[in-house]
Amino acid sequence: MALCLVVLLPLIGYLLVSKATRNVVIMPPRYFPDTVINKVVNGKSVSDTVWHSLKNISLINQLGDSVSLDDLKGDIIVANFFFTRCPSICPTLTKNMKGLQDALKMRDPRRQMDVNFVHFLSFSVDPERDSVATLKKYADKYGVNPDVWWLLTGPKKTIYDFAFEELKLGIQDGEGIDANFLHTDKFVLIDREKHVRGYYSGLDANELSKLAEDLTIIMLEKDKKKKRKIF
Repeated sequence: MALCLVVLLPLIGYLLVSKATRNVVIMPPRYFPDTVINKVVNGKSVSDTVWHSLKNISLINQLGDSVSLDDLKGDIIVANFFFTRCPSICPTLTKNMKGLQDALKMRDPRRQMDVNFVHFLSFSVDPERDSVATLKKYADKYGVNPDVWWLLTGPKKTIYDFAFEELKLGIQDGEGIDANFLHTDKFVLIDREKHVRGYYSGLDANELSKLAEDLTIIMLEKDKKKKRKIF
């Protein structure tokens, strides 16, 4: 219940004041520029940053389906890393991700259907032992909805390369990460263009609240570009 309130209050509050405060909202930053292009616009020299977009990755989810990042085009993503035998932080991370899953589920009254703003990805850092059957059992234990949340296994090198080279977790984790065994509490926010937009401790209520706020802003950011109404 507390986590639901943490998520829903920023969402409701932001929707109520978004028009009045449109010009003062602080956008979540984009990370990792690939290049900066200098060009002339109306006689003035301006710089345009090309931000790093995550490369595609293909793995197997808890249902045994082959899935990829490309399957989630247009979706906002929250990603984390775990393993099913973890006796320390992983159960709490999974419970908090479950809280986000439940709190962000809303119903579109016009279509009488459920709509979800994000897709959750939990990558196993122990894929040799986290088989599909093991992930399915773990998912059932924690109430994971496979429609919006995939627990992923596959080649260890593929997962670790994605974590370090694409999500840059080795840079962002304050205490550093062992390259041989990835164990981090970070939730990573990824926008619809597959740009990293934030890192948050999945164990900290204040950071989870910030994640919920940033999710809302990014959701509206896309709708603003397309000039759509949210409801």
